Amino acid sequence: MISSWAIVAIVAIIVFGVVEYTKARAGIITDGDGNERLVPREDGRSVAEIEAAKRELAELKERVKVLERIATDANTGDAREQARIAAEIEALRALPAMKEDKAE
Repeated sequence: MISSWAIVAIVAIIVFGVVEYTKARAGIITDGDGNERLVPREDGRSVAEIEAAKRELAELKERVKVLERIATDANTGDAREQARIAAEIEALRALPAMKEDKAE
């Protein structure tokens, strides 16, 4: 079975690839200092298309943030503690039903 961290890594790699592909299509490059800038293209794309690509890139980045939060929140100590407590509560709820079955 694949571990949850392996799934997170695979999803992160795929999303990173999609983001980089979208940036490349939009003509956004990163200089040596890490600054992103738009390179004018000579392929006849309108400013509206470029702005739409920028919006799509921003949406993809937000999705990556959400996916990272989902992937990491389930693995925190607090999340494991909450899951353990929930399991204990469910086990205690099952006890009265078991006692009734034994009494019959």
